[in-house]
Amino acid sequence: MDNNKKMVGMSFNRFTTCSALFAMAFSLLLIITLLMYQNSTFYLSDSEGFSKDNILGRRRPYNVTTKDLGLTARATNTSDINVEPPQRLSQEILNITETEDRAQNLTESNEGLEISSCSRFTNDSISPVKSVTQQLYDGLLASGFDEPSCISRFQSHLYRKSSPHKPSSYLISKLRNYEEIHRKCGPGTRYYYKTMKKLVKSKKNNVDTTRKYLVWTPAIGLGNRIISMAASFVYAVLTHRVLLVKFENDMMGLFCEPFLNSTWVFSKDPPFWNPKHVETYENMLAKNSSPSVLYLNLQHTRDDPEKFFHCDHNQKLVQKVPLLILRTDQYFVPSLFMIPSFNLEIAQMFPERDTVFHHVGNYLFHPSNEAWGQISRFYDAYLAKADEKIGLQIRLFTPDSTPHKAVMDLLLSCTLQHKLLPELDKKNSVASTSTHEDPSLKVVLVASLFPEFGEKLRIMYLTEPTITGEVIGVYQPSHGGYQKFRNNLHNMKAWIDMYLLSLCDVLVTTSASTFGYVAQGLGGMKPWHLYRLVGNRTLHPNPPGQRDFSMEPCYQIPPKRNCEGKAIKDFSSSFPYMRSCLDYSSGVKLVNVSV
Repeated sequence: MDNNKKMVGMSFNRFTTCSALFAMAFSLLLIITLLMYQNSTFYLSDSEGFSKDNILGRRRPYNVTTKDLGLTARATNTSDINVEPPQRLSQEILNITETEDRAQNLTESNEGLEISSCSRFTNDSISPVKSVTQQLYDGLLASGFDEPSCISRFQSHLYRKSSPHKPSSYLISKLRNYEEIHRKCGPGTRYYYKTMKKLVKSKKNNVDTTRKYLVWTPAIGLGNRIISMAASFVYAVLTHRVLLVKFENDMMGLFCEPFLNSTWVFSKDPPFWNPKHVETYENMLAKNSSPSVLYLNLQHTRDDPEKFFHCDHNQKLVQKVPLLILRTDQYFVPSLFMIPSFNLEIAQMFPERDTVFHHVGNYLFHPSNEAWGQISRFYDAYLAKADEKIGLQIRLFTPDSTPHKAVMDLLLSCTLQHKLLPELDKKNSVASTSTHEDPSLKVVLVASLFPEFGEKLRIMYLTEPTITGEVIGVYQPSHGGYQKFRNNLHNMKAWIDMYLLSLCDVLVTTSASTFGYVAQGLGGMKPWHLYRLVGNRTLHPNPPGQRDFSMEPCYQIPPKRNCEGKAIKDFSSSFPYMRSCLDYSSGVKLVNVSV
């Protein structure tokens, strides 16, 4: 019995000793393995979907040549990607419960910190991006976005020439700061809900809120909407407001969300979607007091719409308003340069005065996956191999009373006289491009509601050779016959046409058309203006077209009086960075001072 006990004890001791030795050996082996892994350069091949960069959480930069561009477009199958529409995303965010709020660390204990962070924009809380090679568009766009949710954000720069106009470091800093404020105070956050509840209870009485909001409200067509949204964003940044956009069904699915981990879509739930009995701008000026919610109408159809909106003494009243509902169809950025309290800061943001829309437009407006799929496929099929891409935007404001033949004659006169398109070789109609060793290919992209303009150009260059021997291809993505308002499909086609035009090398646009303004601004081009016809004649018969001095949109209905009430007769005398628009005599646009 005693012997058995001894044997059991010895076995137990051996087991304990072995277990200890095994544990020590396993620990040592684990430490060695970890040290080898940290110092190892081993990584899986890209063909299996992994890379060293992916393991370390870094995104590899694109390295695609012009020849590879078509392959990139074809390889992108947007139909396989499910992206939540902005309105649905907004609804889901707005349905966040108190439990989810706590899960997002929005508890009472840190509520004060959150509200403090929403108090104002600071220039030193987030430093500008130091390495522009890590960002798209020279640091204009923020990193961290999920590529499948917005393919155009990552691919669009492959379809454009590198812009010579670089965003200022100050602008980049302001954008990074704005994005952080929008994330913390935009729709779906606890602070946003508390502010909206407070505004509902306050009715017309002014309340003190840490963060202020600007709700952009659409008017007229898509071109007007895009340029007015860009102007509203600049105003929001200057006045430390969070920009929200009121998108109805006709605007859904056109653009990606521009701000990381947030939405800019104003929900239909709040009572301010269709506000009633909201104080107007005119009533506020009469009372000389600031309400909690203010409706401001800056549409061009209003008589003297701004009512000294461009003056500091009225801006002081507006800036006290927590929720500003703005309805506009104008690119009112030049008026912001007129406001003394804004002038220094906006000049730092945009040292090149005529690049405001170029930078803001490329920052805000990224085609949705549905739109980008059509844009990239069309580009790959018809534009990618061209030596030069020429965009022609033809708008008829009064199609029933404007002879189409007169428009075609004006178009040809402009493009041929300025050598944008080559003349036909009438004397040698059987000539072939084979007589030229290396004929160049020019592609003409026609954007018009009427198919006959593109068709006539196509037949013209198909049936007869050019004097230069160049091969001319003519393509027209869409033609709707007439402009359709409140139509999502029509807006989608218009947005695709605008963006394709912005990818061209040369641009001819119809004067006073905001459709053309968007294309020239996104593409950073100074367009040739095709003058409007009155009846069957143009008001500017010679020359048939004129090159613009600025790529900025025209502010078609600017203030008529200065802040002292005197009529403004010449903007350039008071504001050297403004000139009268070539295509709209009563309008003004921004221009570099050196021009």
